[in-house]
Amino acid sequence: MGGTEPVHAFGYLDYRAFLRDLFAQKKAEESGFSHRAFSRRAGLRSTNYLNLVMAGRRNLTPVAARQFAKGFALGKDETEYFCELVVYCQAKTAEERGRAYERLGKFRKFRSAHQLAAAQSDYHAHWYYPAIRELAARPDFAFDPAWIAKALIPPISVVEAKRAVSRLLELGLLTRTKGGRLKQTTELVTTGSGPLGHQIVAYHRAMMARASESIDRIPREEREISSLTLCVSQDVLLQLKLRIREFRKELLQLAELEGKPERVVQLNFQLFPLSRRDE
Repeated sequence: MGGTEPVHAFGYLDYRAFLRDLFAQKKAEESGFSHRAFSRRAGLRSTNYLNLVMAGRRNLTPVAARQFAKGFALGKDETEYFCELVVYCQAKTAEERGRAYERLGKFRKFRSAHQLAAAQSDYHAHWYYPAIRELAARPDFAFDPAWIAKALIPPISVVEAKRAVSRLLELGLLTRTKGGRLKQTTELVTTGSGPLGHQIVAYHRAMMARASESIDRIPREEREISSLTLCVSQDVLLQLKLRIREFRKELLQLAELEGKPERVVQLNFQLFPLSRRDE
């Protein structure tokens, strides 16, 4: 948060970054504000605790989070948000992080500050959003929610189709032509640095679920599902990861050159250990 704008927790998804920026602002605005002064206001014994937390060398307990809020004189709503933000940042699993993110979304000021993040979260939480975006590459694609709903496997509801198109337009992944048709704004989409970790995890899990369902839902001649179980060195494991990334790029380039798009397909890559390393 730059310039002279006040530092508010609602604009952050990293509570340590918030603490660093807020401390710098307090120090610039208040004569005599220091680590010692903060610790006294917060009721902390250690004058170095704040510094350790900001540096990522210590975590905050729920009690300590409220003490920090008191030390910085945060208001009631901002204190509650800050405490939830601590839980979000210190979550150990993607599920915990996802639940904490939902609680952050209940704060109106958070929703206002992170409108795009909310749309991104929605995009990665529903498997059919990227599918509809790819479906828009077909020359016969039109904004007919009933047609879109039935075109997908498995079918979705008309309401879901309408909501998906609305989100895709909001995110700038679809746009309307002068003639009123919907089309993709870019041909390829990568995750980049926008989506949060728990959003990507939710997306991958949804797509792996679709892959599992396809074994019964899709005829064998229209799908390709296979697997390998190998015993390799750590060096070869890293090479396998690299080869998968390179192959993925090749497939993206092949799709980019596609002249007659007809069907939306999903291609998953999974590589993971089934045994521990010999330490």
